[in-house]
Amino acid sequence: GADQPGRIYIGTEPGGLFRSDDNGDSFELVEGLWNHPSRMTSWTGGGRDHPAIHSVVVDPRDSRHLFVGISCAGVFETVDGGETWVPRNKGLSADFLPDPSVEVGHDPHFLDVCRNAPDVMWQQNHCGIFRSLDAGKLWKKISEEGGPAHFGFPISADERDPGTAWVVPATSDEHRMAVNGALCVSRTEDGGESWTALREGLPQQDCYDVVYRHALDKSGDRLAFGSTTGNVYLSENRGESWISLGANLPPVYSVRFSPV
Repeated sequence: GADQPGRIYIGTEPGGLFRSDDNGDSFELVEGLWNHPSRMTSWTGGGRDHPAIHSVVVDPRDSRHLFVGISCAGVFETVDGGETWVPRNKGLSADFLPDPSVEVGHDPHFLDVCRNAPDVMWQQNHCGIFRSLDAGKLWKKISEEGGPAHFGFPISADERDPGTAWVVPATSDEHRMAVNGALCVSRTEDGGESWTALREGLPQQDCYDVVYRHALDKSGDRLAFGSTTGNVYLSENRGESWISLGANLPPVYSVRFSPV
């Protein structure tokens, strides 16, 4: 936030959140989250050795209000700059657990927020796509019935329109590749009531790409993403069509537009 110009947050595996107030020259552990009683009992690695904090969302209206996404634990919220934290996972479904409605133990893959309407939050989850209208207090599943927009890793919310977001679908956790061998980006413009698969310029057969959680980014009407098979694509028109920026690169873990 503008009131904390030197502050940087970094999430780590295993499950640590670190904070810097000097532009990254030094960091300290956010002990309020590290010492949360659920960490020792309900945080898991979801197939990895340790839980990982992959998403940090700071409320643009109040820098002391932030959310983190943790695989596997869920979404946690603080309103006092990290001193205390509460889980915000109501409405999510952890289908891989004996009790899918547990308070802690969910697997968000990525968390994003509409900058113009910060109470509208989105997450691509291991068990589908979810949206909240009340700053994470209640989540609603908005996956596409019978369509590709369900499993995946990244999600990008429109900065201006709280009803619009993009995902890059994958087949499943067991088959981490484009759905039916055809790469697409799916967009909703009505809060998840319907989804449109955007395919122009993307390979539609024999495609084994999957896009990791940090490898999709948006700036204005431009979107870009990179894949595990070293392909990078750019759209100048909100995903309607795509061009290739490069192929045969190493696996792409992160894509970001550089601020001007």
